[in-house]
Formats: sequence, structure tokens, C-alpha cells
Amino acid sequence: MNDLPKHKGLRSQLVKLLKEKGIKDENVLDAINSIPRHLFLNSSFLDHAYQDKAFPIGANQTISQPYTVAYQTELLQLNKGDKILEIGTGSGYQTAVLIQLKCEVFSIERQKELFLKTKKALPKIGYVAKKFIYGDGYKGLKENAPYDKILVTAGAPFVPKALLSQLKIGGRLVIPVGEKNQIMTLFIRKSEKEFLKEEFDAFNFVPFLKDVNK
Repeated sequence: MNDLPKHKGLRSQLVKLLKEKGIKDENVLDAINSIPRHLFLNSSFLDHAYQDKAFPIGANQTISQPYTVAYQTELLQLNKGDKILEIGTGSGYQTAVLIQLKCEVFSIERQKELFLKTKKALPKIGYVAKKFIYGDGYKGLKENAPYDKILVTAGAPFVPKALLSQLKIGGRLVIPVGEKNQIMTLFIRKSEKEFLKEEFDAFNFVPFLKDVNK
């Protein structure tokens, strides 16, 4: 499937909308403008790929709406070369945004169907993560810790201690916290035991699940 001029035009319109909604980070907006989101969707949703909406991707999961992706990415305050742990690979769209921003991405997905599909599909589109893992995101990925930034792309009922422990001092963890609706929450690690916590807007994510079924 190609990335045609019409797709690029629709992305430009999407970026304009994201600016109107308050996204300010030009690097994030440029990444959204560069990535062919239609290649991450099931064929039945192709005509709607550049609407600011979430869509089903199988395994009871969704591809997040572009505004949510941009919002979380902006909160991370990414720098080129940052080592990122992403919890919830899903379609790989958020992963692609992180890679587009020149980050080193380690990504975990607990739905085997999505893990196998995305691990195969994402490199074909041109986005190569440092490591893809099929596993329990609540445990993080200790063997490659610490991380400059950690991003959780599912609604967490609580903040896993393992993720906090795998964050570098000075690092940022962005996680939506709550049962039905979630509050976007930022943790900045100030020292070995001290974390600064900030809460932002309300969102609605698919649940952050545990216990991988192998």
C-alpha cells in the first residue's frame, strides 16, 4: 500500500487540528505529519485514517487517536537518542512516532496476536525498534533499564513500582491512571526515592492488562 499525495494532504489537515487542540511541540507535530497512519489500520478503516479518532485493531485493542498520541509524546519531552520503554505496542503507531523522533525504543506487548503482527509489519513500513518483547508490561524490562523515558499506552489502575524503579534519575514516566476514565499522570524521578507527580487531563484508554497467556 502506498503513501499518496492525498494521504500527505490529510496528514497536514490533521496536524492543523492538533495545533488547534493545543499541541505545541513542533517535533511531535512533524512526526505525526510524516507517518502514514493509514498503514497501521485494518482495511475497513482506511478511509478514516486521518480523523482524530481511535479505531479497533483486533484483540479488543485500539489504535489511539492522534491527539492522544501527540499529547503523551509531548509530555515525555523527548530528546534525540533517548532510551524509551513503551508499554503497549498495539498497532505500532505510537512506536513509530517515538522512532521518528530518533529515540531508541524498547516496546512490550501482552497480546500475542498484536505482538506477532506488529513485529512483522512495522519494519516493512520503515520503523525498527531496538527490541520488541511479548510480555507483562507491569514488570517492565529490567534487563535494559534504566530508561530516559517510559510511556504507558493503556489505562492503569495503579502505577507499577517496577516501572518507577526502571526510570533514570531525571527521567519521565507518562501513564494514564484510573479504572474507567484515566488521568494522564507524569512522574519525574528526582532521586533514588523521590518522584515528582503531576496530573493533567482525563482520557479513556483500553485497560492495562497483566498475566501473559503464552
